[in-house]
Amino acid sequence: MIPIFDRRSRRAASHIGFASALALGALLATLNVVAASAADVVKVGIVIPMTGPFAAIGREVAAGAKLFVEQHGDVVAGKKIELIIRDDGGVPDNGKRLAQDLIVTDKVSFLGAGITPTALAMAPVVSEAKVPTVVLLAGTSILTERSPYFVRASFTLGQQSAVMADWATRNGSRRTVGIITDWTPGTEASKVYEQHFKDGGGQVLDMLRIPLASPDFAPFLQRARDVSPDSVFVSIPAFQSVALARQFSERGLDKSGIKLIGPGDIVDDDDLAGTGDALDGVVTAGFYSAAHPSKLNADYVAAYAKATGHRANHVSVGGYDGMNLIYLALQKTGGSTDPDRVIEAMKGMSWESPRGPVAIDPRTRDIVQNIYVRKVEKRNGEPWAVEFATFEAVKDPVKEATTQ
Repeated sequence: MIPIFDRRSRRAASHIGFASALALGALLATLNVVAASAADVVKVGIVIPMTGPFAAIGREVAAGAKLFVEQHGDVVAGKKIELIIRDDGGVPDNGKRLAQDLIVTDKVSFLGAGITPTALAMAPVVSEAKVPTVVLLAGTSILTERSPYFVRASFTLGQQSAVMADWATRNGSRRTVGIITDWTPGTEASKVYEQHFKDGGGQVLDMLRIPLASPDFAPFLQRARDVSPDSVFVSIPAFQSVALARQFSERGLDKSGIKLIGPGDIVDDDDLAGTGDALDGVVTAGFYSAAHPSKLNADYVAAYAKATGHRANHVSVGGYDGMNLIYLALQKTGGSTDPDRVIEAMKGMSWESPRGPVAIDPRTRDIVQNIYVRKVEKRNGEPWAVEFATFEAVKDPVKEATTQ
């Protein structure tokens, strides 16, 4: 006969075991739900400057990316999109460290890259981890050659400067001078412009290189005037363009018949709105204008202004289209984030953007897009870069030149 104590002990033990089994089952079920939920979340980590000298462009990239998610929802192909933005302060080493942390700790499936120096620093990390990385801003041609997992949704510097040179020579310009900031973007833009201007039958009289920090434009404008060009090509940071344009007029270069021309970013839409008459008549070649005449763009400009209080610009549309590219790739892969499948899905991808029709070159993974020649004009009392000529489906001319 089993003692009462023993029977009670066994019954209690039995109840405890049953309760433990129930608890264990519930725990396993919870873990399975968590695991399934984690598998259904796709994290996108964007590394951009939100503080420091490039904070304004970081803000615009982030705003464009967030607006796309807001407009199109945070679920695509059954996957919930989680956007993570990290501030590199414009420092390449910070960007590299943040990219590593996003990959290892946050386990992102996609990265977004901002300015060129940081994107270059991220390249080895991206390649080793095999993380598809959308270039949202950087325009240096060589970038997509640094990692097979880079895909560009922004622009290349050569796309704009090549078109500017081609348009100038086709419209009578035969003698030109360049005023170029002495840094990598300026150097690349000037080389492409110079080659295309010469190919068009023109003469490049000089390429004047100015310091990035606190430049005094006066002596360079005087040197340009002294050699009597019919056009001056300017490639400088957008925030310096108003000062240069004012000095251009003050020194009488505009009255002497010299045209001020350049890539689209010297009349950046967000800055342009507050420039008054300073940039009137300036002709540029760019891939995006807030004045682009399409319903899609009008809706984008209105939504961006409502969300930020700013005029949409070429920087913001890079963030917007970068997220669009990620969504389209996930739709094509059925939600798979396998890096090689994603990159293959992105190659040759095409869509309608606020900037117009765009596509990804399957050979170079660069964006192919229209480049528009625009003239700054007043509309309802405000200056806008108004498009008047279109060069369709422009590829990166630097890479195109190496295949010919």
